[in-house]
Amino acid sequence: MRRHTSGTFSITLLKRDFRLLLRRRADLFQPVLFYLIVIVLVSLGLGAEPNQLKAIGPAALWVAALLATLLGLDNLFRSDFEDGSLEQLALSPHPLAMLVMIRVGAHWLATGFPLLIITPVLAELLYLDAVILRTVLLSLLIGTPTMSLIGSVGVALTIGLRHGGLLSALIVLPLYVPVLILGTSAAASAMVGISPSSQLYALSALLVFSATLAPLATGAALRVGLH
Repeated sequence: MRRHTSGTFSITLLKRDFRLLLRRRADLFQPVLFYLIVIVLVSLGLGAEPNQLKAIGPAALWVAALLATLLGLDNLFRSDFEDGSLEQLALSPHPLAMLVMIRVGAHWLATGFPLLIITPVLAELLYLDAVILRTVLLSLLIGTPTMSLIGSVGVALTIGLRHGGLLSALIVLPLYVPVLILGTSAAASAMVGISPSSQLYALSALLVFSATLAPLATGAALRVGLH
């Protein structure tokens, strides 16, 4: 019975999160527009040099995705904290870690997943072939939710601060470095004909590790921030 109630509550919360995200369309499109602008500027800055663009293309996509993820993190819990609904969620009988996981998942679907959708279009500007593009997409598919999970911890730690966005970015940036290195390394391996499976497995391990610990850490940090 409790499992059924938790499942129903999770679906209700997920629908609520999507409705709130759709109401804040400006915040919703900011990461995607930022991602698009960065890659277009990189393409224009290097000019029509296919070899140079192909060489730095995967790294440019990954850095742009990392910065776009940082840009959208501050809205993860901010509105709920300001209107008091976060406190009500913390007082609910359902595990706060589960609610955090739902919120991070909804946030990634609304801000991270669109980055994957427009990446094939941007890859044309960077002259990336199908093999490299496939590796980049797969690494981003694994890496972007990992960054969202890690970022939720930083946001929760600074939730009580008026201008905590910059501080949370400084907290999570060092933790993003392994994800960035593995993502770009996977594409670099694909460029020279080496299988990127080892880097992708390592990224997957980071995702599992983050999905296991980040919701617990975020929930604990949110409870501290609410008191």
